[in-house]
Amino acid sequence: MLSDMAVRKASAKAKPYKLADGGGLYLLVTKAGQRYWRMDYRFAGKRGTIALGVYPTITLAEARVKRSEIKQQIAEGFDPAAKRKMEKITGPLANANTFAAVADEWLDKAEREGRAEVTMKKLRWLMDFANPIIGRRKISDIRAPELLAVLRKVEQRGHYETARRLRSTCGQVFRYAIATGRADRDISADLRGAITGPKVTHRAAIIDAMEAGVLLRAIDAYSGYPVTHLALKMAPHVFVRPGELRQAEWNEFDFEKSLWTIPGEKTKMRKLHLVPLTHQVLAIIDELRQFTGNRRFLFPAQGKRDRPMSENTINYALRRMGFDSKTMTAHGFRAMASTLLNEQGTWNPDAIERQLGHAEADGVRRAYARGEYWEERIVMMQSWSDYLDQMRSGAKILHGEFRKPRNALAT
Repeated sequence: MLSDMAVRKASAKAKPYKLADGGGLYLLVTKAGQRYWRMDYRFAGKRGTIALGVYPTITLAEARVKRSEIKQQIAEGFDPAAKRKMEKITGPLANANTFAAVADEWLDKAEREGRAEVTMKKLRWLMDFANPIIGRRKISDIRAPELLAVLRKVEQRGHYETARRLRSTCGQVFRYAIATGRADRDISADLRGAITGPKVTHRAAIIDAMEAGVLLRAIDAYSGYPVTHLALKMAPHVFVRPGELRQAEWNEFDFEKSLWTIPGEKTKMRKLHLVPLTHQVLAIIDELRQFTGNRRFLFPAQGKRDRPMSENTINYALRRMGFDSKTMTAHGFRAMASTLLNEQGTWNPDAIERQLGHAEADGVRRAYARGEYWEERIVMMQSWSDYLDQMRSGAKILHGEFRKPRNALAT
């Protein structure tokens, strides 16, 4: 073993040489007289060397402590060199290790990835429940009961769905912390089944053909803001999600191809969605052009050229028309289309689901789904617009007599 005296007196020679201390630790003395601590070790049958610092900045005693730490890492199954490389990568993040700091980074990442403005607002709102309680805690030290306390506080207000979403969102923050080297596991997974499951409630929708006719006639008679009126008229024909409709931009429409392409960053599934434009929809858009054709959005907020209409505008209009929140909502146009199209028995259910922008829940079916049923969707959408006109006029409702392309049958 080395002594302090031997290390202190080690001087340069014609060639570099080593002074061993045992256990793989040695002092490397260069031709220029510099003295470096090194340690040789074996991991997974391979030899490695790791630097432990420069003498006298690192004393003999301190080098021995480092040697013990390296041996402990090997005993725990870590390659010391690989661990050090990882620490260099994650080092800049080491001080930003509180839950709030990691959550802010994750939110910034989500925003860079193109999450919708309304989604980002909801995510930050959810984090406001967690930060007052665990925001200042080192994320790797947080335990499941602490996160449960956050969720329980939300539950006590009767907000069971919010608590469920908060658990899921916190889980994404913990997984981001794992990826950036600041946590070892996602503790939110331990809380599955520990919080009250929300009662499933379906959004109000009119799904009876006769009642749908009453709604469509009421929309025709709407006397409010013209742009809102046209949004109401277009909604049942395209049956996209309310956020996708109100944020529709003129540059997303190809009128030569009669096609609306909704970018993936605007859709719930984060996947580009195509909407065939029927004759009726094109007529509505043509009427809309005189009001907003020189603006960014088809349906801008009243008095604000570069902002879309409020997410509640269509709901407010429905209330003004006499349809309360238990009868019909902006989202209800989707349920109306889904129900009535499926009841017709003419269209492939998968074609309806694709047009609704739903992802296939069954992984095997999703992997082997044949195409997007595009040709059938084009015919189906025109037939649906014609059916809406029929319901609006109060004509006799037909079932199962809708044209379908022959090639769609084999899709």
